Amino acid sequence: MSTKKILIFDDDTTILEVITIIFEENGYQVEISETSHDIVEKVSKFQPDVILMDNWIPKIGGVEATKLLKSHDEFKSIPVIYVTANNDIVRLAEEAQADDYVAKPFNLDDLEDKVAKYLK
Repeated sequence: MSTKKILIFDDDTTILEVITIIFEENGYQVEISETSHDIVEKVSKFQPDVILMDNWIPKIGGVEATKLLKSHDEFKSIPVIYVTANNDIVRLAEEAQADDYVAKPFNLDDLEDKVAKYLK
């Protein structure tokens, strides 16, 4: 089985560190980014199996970054899990065309289960 790859967009370095450690310990290859303006280039280069996208990420924000990615035929099938502390996370995830969402603060088991669901 090939190593599954996760690309995480979040501007909170603590969250990035924790999520990276958890997923790497579970055998995933993890790449992180604190900005989202170059999402197409990053996805093209890394070829992730799933993407975790924060809403409040510098430059263009999670909604626009996800919509930009989903507008590309070669990337629109990559699952994007929207991760944010917003009260209207369901609406934001729909607007972004994300495949799913997880509310912050999240339970790490819930996040792992959500990612695993898209990697089956």
